[in-house]
Amino acid sequence: MNVSIFDRMSAAIAAATAVRAVGRVQAVTGSSVQISGLIRSLHQGDRVEIMARNGVVRADVVRLQDQLGHALIDGPADGIAIGDPVRLLRKPRFAPDDSWIGRVVDPDGCPLDGRSLLPGVKEADLQNTPPPAHQRRPLGARMETGLAVMNTLLPLVRGQRIGLFAGSGVGKSSLLADLARGVTADVIVIALVGERGREVRHFTENVLGPQGMARTIVVAATSDRAPQVRRRCAWAATAIAEHFRDQGLQVLLLVDSVTRYCEAHREISVVAGEQANLRGYPPSTAGAIASLCERAGPGIEEAGDITAVYTVLVAGSDMDEPVADMLRGVLDGHIVLDRGIAERGRFPAIDVLRSVSRSLPDAADRLENVIIGEARKRFAAYDQAALMIQAGLYEAGSDTSIDAAIACREPLEQFLTIKDRRNIAGHFAALKLALSHATSNR
Repeated sequence: MNVSIFDRMSAAIAAATAVRAVGRVQAVTGSSVQISGLIRSLHQGDRVEIMARNGVVRADVVRLQDQLGHALIDGPADGIAIGDPVRLLRKPRFAPDDSWIGRVVDPDGCPLDGRSLLPGVKEADLQNTPPPAHQRRPLGARMETGLAVMNTLLPLVRGQRIGLFAGSGVGKSSLLADLARGVTADVIVIALVGERGREVRHFTENVLGPQGMARTIVVAATSDRAPQVRRRCAWAATAIAEHFRDQGLQVLLLVDSVTRYCEAHREISVVAGEQANLRGYPPSTAGAIASLCERAGPGIEEAGDITAVYTVLVAGSDMDEPVADMLRGVLDGHIVLDRGIAERGRFPAIDVLRSVSRSLPDAADRLENVIIGEARKRFAAYDQAALMIQAGLYEAGSDTSIDAAIACREPLEQFLTIKDRRNIAGHFAALKLALSHATSNR
């Protein structure tokens, strides 16, 4: 979409306002304030400015009750006093633009990389509704990923939404960067929700690098930001992805992580009066996850697709923890990274048997499905006999399926580490070659 810089400047100036309603701070409780005098002007989700002794503090309205507005502070509460003026801000204008590609922005569309940035001319809704379900296309064609395991055993197709379940330090960020560099998409949008401050620059400059950033927009809200900002990070990234999808482009959306998004949602919900009685999360968490994920997926008519990868931080590989359990129900597959595999030095540390892509069997032809089934059979046979094999209790010749699994164990492990520009057919040929060791051993 060709938009001049003058059009974008005009739109930014038109969004300014000279008149603001003013109220007062009624009470301060922890990270929230109660506001009086604005009840007729306030709406849920509005933003306000508190003129405190230490400077201006921004806050988001999360609850309206008994003629008072309850707002969550975006920063420390130090310096805020009873009676401090509170100004109602105009609804923030979030307008993605094609010029944002290659940039790092915050959830409000402000640059974080030290360079100026103008918004676009068309405003986007941070909490946009998903496309009508009955008008959406089915999942599309298989996408090249540059990773042998995901080009074969765990295919990714256009419009698919998958979960990446991993603990800390098992190669999650590296796998996301591999996807950002290797997937055949027009635009990549990455949400870094609650990431450590030092990791943002490291991820963009070292992990992604110039090659990855050339077609990428990174939306970041670090762990020190208020929960409403961290939650807004995932919304903003999805809104940017929708901007490019509506132009007919293929978009890859990477959200890291849904766990921190849900933690931010929990903090806000508790302040708003909701009880966290769903295994530590409020009941609205499931709806928050579903409304976020449903915005991704296949487009309608001439629009493109949003192919999405959502990461989940699982402690001790517990796939039944609340966020992981809720997310699996709305996705089209999940990939599990295993700490034991990472400690062996095999990356990506994907546990093939615990991972599944719901694009199969449709994403592969008959011969490819046969190869995938054979590979999974070998992985399963070795896994079931692993303790006996490692303890030296298994005797060769006792079970032909285990013998075959042992024979192709190392070639299969090597196959799972392949990262190159070989196409899907080339990776299937490599998988077939790895499996041939089982036949040659008989």
